[in-house]
Amino acid sequence: MKVGRYLLLFVVFMALIISFGNRGLVDNYKMREKLQDLEKANENISDANGELKRTIMLLRSDPATIERIARDELGMVKPGDFVYRFGK
Repeated sequence: MKVGRYLLLFVVFMALIISFGNRGLVDNYKMREKLQDLEKANENISDANGELKRTIMLLRSDPATIERIARDELGMVKPGDFVYRFGK
């Protein structure tokens, strides 16, 4: 009878170690969640990278894009445009 108790105690102890020990089932679950989060972050960065590549290609090849950025962001005007300034 004592052997059965010790065997049962050993099996329960091993189950606890497998479940909650280092690199056990709980750690495995947490690592899977972390992997999914990292994959989502990687996908977002890849999307942003693709958008930046598209912008670079437009800036290299499309004069209208360069003109739009120069007008909107830098406040530049081309010759012949009228500039109106309003006082405060």
